[in-house]
Amino acid sequence: MALLLPLYRRFKTSLFPNWFSQLYGQDPARLQEEQTRWLNLLSRFQQRFPGVEQAALFSTPGRTEVGGNHTDHNQGRVLAAAVDRDVIAVAAPASDGKIILASEGYPLLEVDTRDLSVHPNERGTTPALVRGVCARLAQLGYAVGGFRAVMTSSVPKGSGLSSSAAFEVAVATILNHLYNGGRIPALTCAQIGQYAENVYFGKPCGLMDQTAAAVGGFVSIDFAEPEHPAVHQVHYDFAHSGYEVIIVETGGDHADLTADYASIREDMQAVAAFFGKHVLREVSREELLRHLAELRRQVHDRAILRALHFFDDNQRVEEQVAALEANRFDQFLRLVRESGRSSWMLLQNGFSHRKPEHQGIPLAQAISEILLGERGAWRVHGGGFAGTIQAFVPKDQANEYIQRMEAVFGRGSCYPVSIRQAGSVRLDDGEGDSQL
Repeated sequence: MALLLPLYRRFKTSLFPNWFSQLYGQDPARLQEEQTRWLNLLSRFQQRFPGVEQAALFSTPGRTEVGGNHTDHNQGRVLAAAVDRDVIAVAAPASDGKIILASEGYPLLEVDTRDLSVHPNERGTTPALVRGVCARLAQLGYAVGGFRAVMTSSVPKGSGLSSSAAFEVAVATILNHLYNGGRIPALTCAQIGQYAENVYFGKPCGLMDQTAAAVGGFVSIDFAEPEHPAVHQVHYDFAHSGYEVIIVETGGDHADLTADYASIREDMQAVAAFFGKHVLREVSREELLRHLAELRRQVHDRAILRALHFFDDNQRVEEQVAALEANRFDQFLRLVRESGRSSWMLLQNGFSHRKPEHQGIPLAQAISEILLGERGAWRVHGGGFAGTIQAFVPKDQANEYIQRMEAVFGRGSCYPVSIRQAGSVRLDDGEGDSQL
């Protein structure tokens, strides 16, 4: 671990650390912004924990879903990617077994690692996530201990970039390096985060978000065996694509969408049940089409349309991976557009049928098609019904696209991001201790 005062001085007086460009790109203004952000975090650590002289640095990215919309819960495939918005932390081990975490914008958090039982009163809170991460580490036979840390995040809440998964994986990464020599695999860290969210926090999330944050880059995940998903890091350098990913927040009420999300799983599994199966991954598109007339007598049309979306989007993930690895970015963009239209027309998660007057997601997609045409791509981002879309925008059109979209959806509604290759990592001052 680095000495804090020399580390702080080096950040302040020298050039950017070697790993900055790998996390944040080449733009000098962005690098300067990130240098200031890290300096502020180091200063906060020194002020909060003045007796601690050595600490380690950590960065965990947010994520963006790229392909496979609502396919994971039927054991399908998804394509996701880590982004250059991240949770960063300065952390040092503590011998008292207590985790004390000062996260910017949140109350001081304290969790005693000697008590890793589920606390019902903590459900839905950040301490539940931390305790859950520690509990799962211990269950798997890994070491757990206290630490002191300060943390801040540039992953916007509500943007669909999964700030919660980034936080969970960040805590697992800190414990991995402070107490386990960095030997815990990235996928295991992701599964630990998912366990914390499912069991301790009380949210039945999938594994896509945590996996993308832990592994980095473009990542395809095949959930054919849910307990042992097949993870493949896609070899494609997005930095040279000439595109930006822009997340557009379209507004809408996120508070009452549980029934809408549940209906997708229920519809898909109703079609699977017709064939005597539990999930659509066990059924083929051809079987569905052969029995279409009989199927319509037992399930409603929306369920059939959603099943067709599953089959098509599941296959598209494989085609997207192949297009990226063959450096056929135009083909990749076409597949993203197809995925967006499939979610809009077949999956029908552009808006809630209970609030048909609010259609921010379809409106944003329609405007994106007008502005970008075949030069770009756009799709619903994440769960849908309200919230965000994702657009792949040529860099020479990015400013105009943001201006036009913010004129409709409000200033600050667009989040430009890029795909970063590194997942959740321990860093240093650029002199030999970094994972990058």
